[in-house]
Amino acid sequence: MSTKTRRRTAEAAIPNTTVAVSRPRADRGRHISLETQPSESRGDGRRSLNVAIVTHAYYPQFGGVTEHVHHVAVELRKRGHRVTIITCGHRNSKPANEADVVRLGSNVLIKHNGAYANLTVGWNIYGKMKRVLREGRFDVVHVHCPLVPVLPLAATRTSRDAVLLGTFHASAKSNAGYFLFRPLLQKFHRRIHGKVAVSLPARDFVHRYFGGDYRIIPNGVDPERFSPEVPPLEELMDGTHNILFVGRPDPRKGLEHLIRAMEVIHAKSPSPVRLVVIGDGPGRPTYEAAVADHIRDSVRFVGSVTSELLPRYFASAHVFCSPATRNESFGIVLLEAMASGVPVVASDIPGYRSVVSHKQDGLLTEASNHEALAETILELLRDKELREKLGARGRQKAFQYSWASVARQTEDYYFELMDAKVGARARD
Repeated sequence: MSTKTRRRTAEAAIPNTTVAVSRPRADRGRHISLETQPSESRGDGRRSLNVAIVTHAYYPQFGGVTEHVHHVAVELRKRGHRVTIITCGHRNSKPANEADVVRLGSNVLIKHNGAYANLTVGWNIYGKMKRVLREGRFDVVHVHCPLVPVLPLAATRTSRDAVLLGTFHASAKSNAGYFLFRPLLQKFHRRIHGKVAVSLPARDFVHRYFGGDYRIIPNGVDPERFSPEVPPLEELMDGTHNILFVGRPDPRKGLEHLIRAMEVIHAKSPSPVRLVVIGDGPGRPTYEAAVADHIRDSVRFVGSVTSELLPRYFASAHVFCSPATRNESFGIVLLEAMASGVPVVASDIPGYRSVVSHKQDGLLTEASNHEALAETILELLRDKELREKLGARGRQKAFQYSWASVARQTEDYYFELMDAKVGARARD
């Protein structure tokens, strides 16, 4: 997003799937028919798989889960697999390209854990999911956030013959739903053949309630799309230092602390400085109103931007800042900044520590402390050599998290689980 509110194109890079999806309306999920062909060999000794990826977060809703699902699907298709994304519809928006996407029900946003969470509503979601999975004859059903109602849990409950893999993204101090419904959810947790967490904090969070073994397969980034070679935006190259924030303006993202820090930065910086805020959501007017009058000209709320423009905003930044206060399991936006060669200032919280090494490839600062945040950003603005050093090291680290690498790890786990399933049947 985890990154959270950017308008991005959702078309797959290589739409080579043989799964045909027929439906009268994207947001209804009626009259769904899936026609599949037998899996074929890819020429490397492994056969092509028929994979369903189930997610309650997908375009046009932006965020870390959306990015993970889209880019892994693209890379799996490049590797010869057939991938169908099963997600929810959106009443007020329809993506331009719906190839290989099945939509069930409609998405609504609800406040949860200091952010807006996705919830799928609609008639007979479980029955429709069961039908899609049965008719799709998938080899692998890969569910993101597999214990979350309604759509992901529907897939976890109704998947039958396929290998069932679940990826856990969330991280928090506690979860009332997990605590209250643990006896029921434990049964569905046991149905999952392979469990993945995107980071150690995400693993620790789900393990606290349900136990089990988890493979760590992180989020990723495209280091070619986000690169120091991307041309910056001319209107931002006017001699002013640009501080970039990318994310949905939710309480847990900590934007209010960055806005307060800007008052200190504006007063102490020897050169002009500007805060550029990328992202949109219900909370945006509140944050716009929080900007003090004397720095209003130095804070620019851009809203959502296109997929083509986003890397150019990163390329125009002198410092990237993510002041989230809690419940971040990873932080794709950190990788996007690092891949762009932009030095990162981030809150010292567990999810971000799994990405940024303090004083090695970025700087971590105390969460919810606007004065400490301001001084850390000022340190970078005053020291060009430090900015360049951290930016170069961040770029180098980002290559370790390429989406191609994430997809390879995911694919390897698919085949490992399938081999284990075949072995178990042979023993029976």
